[in-house]
Amino acid sequence: MFIRAYLRASTNQQDATRAREQVEAFAAERGLTIAATYIENESGAKLARPELFRLLSDARPNDICLLEAVDRLSRLNATDWERLKTELAARQVRIVALDLPTSWMMLNTKADDFTARMFDAINGMMLDMLAAIARKDYEDRKRRTQQGREKAMAQGLYRGRKENTARNNGIASMLQAGSSWTQIQAATGCSRATIAKIAKRFSAVPA
Repeated sequence: MFIRAYLRASTNQQDATRAREQVEAFAAERGLTIAATYIENESGAKLARPELFRLLSDARPNDICLLEAVDRLSRLNATDWERLKTELAARQVRIVALDLPTSWMMLNTKADDFTARMFDAINGMMLDMLAAIARKDYEDRKRRTQQGREKAMAQGLYRGRKENTARNNGIASMLQAGSSWTQIQAATGCSRATIAKIAKRFSAVPA
């Protein structure tokens, strides 16, 4: 049985490997070895995640995708969740999550066909439910954050995100040195929009 672990955190400020020990312990307790681990810092609310799709590309029929929790796989909206499920089904990848005990049956290779099909159906329903809960949690937190920001703005307390001066000065220096935007992105991890803003600011400075 080929086990592929998927570890995700939403931002670069979070530790995507935080649950690695827990996931590995779960596998070891069942006499299983994790053959490959895929780690990334991407939002679970977007479908385009390089490491997740590298896992799917590498996977073979009946491989296991092992997760700490269902929300590591999906905080997607309903449409994108259906797309991801279609991709999982097409590649015959089975999901096992530590917070979804019904999915642990996927690790039982001795189950008869009827039992396996029953647990597969139950697991599918539970996955849908937990994915919907994860999406609602994401939307609730996003709404509360926006409400807090609007309240702070109304009170004159919100000044936006503090500028990363050291990074932006570095980008300006790289632009001066003739580095391409692609090179700057690779070196700093910033967006092209940020580079454009710094480039515009730089070009506005009198020679």
